[in-house]
Amino acid sequence: MNTIDSIDPSTGHVVEAVAEATAPGQVAEIVAAAAAAAAPFEALGRGFRAGLLRAIGDELERLRAEIVALGMRETALPEPRLNAELTRTVYQANLFADVLDEGSYLEATIDHAGETPMGPGPDLRRMLTPIGPVAVFGASNFPLAFSVPGGDTVSALAGGCPVVVKAHSSHPGLSLLTFRAMAAAADRLNAPTGLLGIVFGTEPGAALVAHPGIKAVGFTGSLAGGKALMGIINNREEPIPFYGELAGLNPIVVTEGAAAARGETIAAGLVNSVIGSGGQLCTKPGLVFVPRGPAGDALVAEAARLVSAAPAATLLNARISESYRSTNAALDAYPDIEVLAEGGRSTAAGFTVTPRLLQVDASRLHDQELAECFGPTTLIARYGADQPETALSGLPASLTGTVHAEPSETDRIRHLSTLLKEKAGRLLYNGFPTGVLVSWAQHHGGPWPSTNTLHTSVGTTAIRRWLRPVTWQDAPTEVLPEELREDYPLIPRRIDGRLVLPR
Repeated sequence: MNTIDSIDPSTGHVVEAVAEATAPGQVAEIVAAAAAAAAPFEALGRGFRAGLLRAIGDELERLRAEIVALGMRETALPEPRLNAELTRTVYQANLFADVLDEGSYLEATIDHAGETPMGPGPDLRRMLTPIGPVAVFGASNFPLAFSVPGGDTVSALAGGCPVVVKAHSSHPGLSLLTFRAMAAAADRLNAPTGLLGIVFGTEPGAALVAHPGIKAVGFTGSLAGGKALMGIINNREEPIPFYGELAGLNPIVVTEGAAAARGETIAAGLVNSVIGSGGQLCTKPGLVFVPRGPAGDALVAEAARLVSAAPAATLLNARISESYRSTNAALDAYPDIEVLAEGGRSTAAGFTVTPRLLQVDASRLHDQELAECFGPTTLIARYGADQPETALSGLPASLTGTVHAEPSETDRIRHLSTLLKEKAGRLLYNGFPTGVLVSWAQHHGGPWPSTNTLHTSVGTTAIRRWLRPVTWQDAPTEVLPEELREDYPLIPRRIDGRLVLPR
């Protein structure tokens, strides 16, 4: 069997063998156990699930020092970043427990039997129910918040779905440690056997997606990886939902007024957003429109100065490092692109790369430059009076779109917002897209190719991905979920067209 090794990205060397690739028969057993756990897990109700999520958060918090230390070694991400990410991971587990307590996510609706404009109507009761066992693919760049104990996992558990996680090869040791923490919390609460599972290896991951017992897949990663999994799903006898967060340029537009009023501040925020976490963030701004003229020149000069002073970045794994170098080589080969600045030089040791700032005339943007460069590089597009609107209209969709403008530029802000709204799922003003708050109002998604879904992977409505609606017609009380019974008082419900709040 293939060994799953833990590699130190700062050296590129194997540190230890963590596991063996999961055998095909083991994948089938894990999924079968998850399927067997589905009905009893749903039957335990929202209160049990809320307690489980809070117990998972407590167990992760208890292991904070061990988790952060191993994360630093396996990812080369700094201690403050990993501590903050673990805090976010624990918080989102507790937030989904709050979602369960509040209960509106169920969309519980009751239409009593009676006369309607169409004649006598039956008693109809509808709410959202678990979709079944879910496969979650851990992401390399967020080894906690988007990996084994991350948002996909906890939102699926909140929805009442067993979860089988495919561990990411960049941090297998951390994946195993956090999985064991979650499993320990589940065991203490006597959760159904098989509720949580984990598989290691690329081929086992493909087998997981293909298994008929899996009813939905969550994925955060590359466009190529997402397409590969979508291909597997398309070949299944039973199609299932695939929720992929994939790629994007996340364009920023700086207006003339903003460049003149606060160009230096914008430059500092931009560079921090580009090089933070080695530029390995799905919301990293990869294309920045800056006006021609003295104000834009000063902004770009300051950004170039800051990038020149930036140290080399250690990326997460060999594949990302190689992709970063090949993407930059392709950009260098294009005659209209100018290299404005380069930071610390990469070394032969490990997966280190050089931060870079590039520039092109906005009128010369072509498809060749519009691919995501995962890592600490961004492309500045200088525009004139008739741009960047023309260039924006030809961009692929992204997770985010950002406008830096002054309050007096009302018409410009409105026009740019209209353009970017067609291209992104989150619009920002006078800020930077890296950093995605976990909250009730958050949306982390966008049109293809940023995602392939209308749903969010961050925030409370992420639970909606793992649920399907069911209506009970003229049902006896004993077969109804408690949330649809006549006098259930604990959650918001729409009854005969009117919203009724909890008593």
